[in-house]
Amino acid sequence: MSKKVVAESPLQRNSLASLDQKLAMAKRCSHEGVVAGAKAAALATIATAIPTMASARMLPRARMNPTAQALIISTAAGAAYFVVADKTVLATARKNSFKSPSSN
Repeated sequence: MSKKVVAESPLQRNSLASLDQKLAMAKRCSHEGVVAGAKAAALATIATAIPTMASARMLPRARMNPTAQALIISTAAGAAYFVVADKTVLATARKNSFKSPSSN
């Protein structure tokens, strides 16, 4: 069996480098989204936990079992995570799409 040696054209090398650059940029965009989403989820957890726990303790009509309290808090945190992560990824991708590709 003989191996065929195919020379890479400059166009193929540039496209592979471009693909690697795009992949690295996508990883960075998604990482920024995850970090921003985690920060928003932490803030939303605190922002919903305080009034939920306070109303469950102080208001007799607002008595909730602990499962309902946890469900309210975790739903708000999850929603905040996904909304902020999505907006961050889209904003970063939009910002990076206007940058001119670097020439090698």
